Amino acid sequence: IYEISVKKRDGSEENLEVFKNKVLLILNSATGCGFTPQYEGIEKLYEKWHEKGFEVLDFPCNQFGHQAPGEDDEIHEFCTAKYKTQFDQLAKVEVNGDKAEPLWVYLKGEISEDPEPRGMKNKVAMKAISKMPGVSKEKGFIKWNFTKFVVDRDGKVVYRFGPTDEPKDFEEKIAELIG
Repeated sequence: IYEISVKKRDGSEENLEVFKNKVLLILNSATGCGFTPQYEGIEKLYEKWHEKGFEVLDFPCNQFGHQAPGEDDEIHEFCTAKYKTQFDQLAKVEVNGDKAEPLWVYLKGEISEDPEPRGMKNKVAMKAISKMPGVSKEKGFIKWNFTKFVVDRDGKVVYRFGPTDEPKDFEEKIAELIG
């Protein structure tokens, strides 16, 4: 993962090597998604664990229902104003298809499927999402916004969480990796 570069909100490139020895939460997000309130829990994780080596890499993505409209700076302003996020958003990306960013191709190659949604409400939500236009049925593809990957301090992708997985559902796993 440390050989991959990503585009920052200001248009510059950043090599992921700067995150060596950190635990990373990498997600594709959208400001107009039903899962957008997860930002609150993600910010709580960031506040609690950042000083111990935890980083959030948030990539807005407009591929699912056009739920991330606006420019990168507008998205950042929304997140900081509404959810008081302190972590930065990176440049908007595509996570599926021919224009998928190399990081997302890599992440999907490491863990190709979301875990089974927990609870009836989450199963119903994901079933409804799977019927929406533009949702890929291909193995490994990101199904919707707020798909989350966790990378350990050695750069290994160790967990993939689906859109319905809330930050409180996986905080224990992050805590274990931080040590």
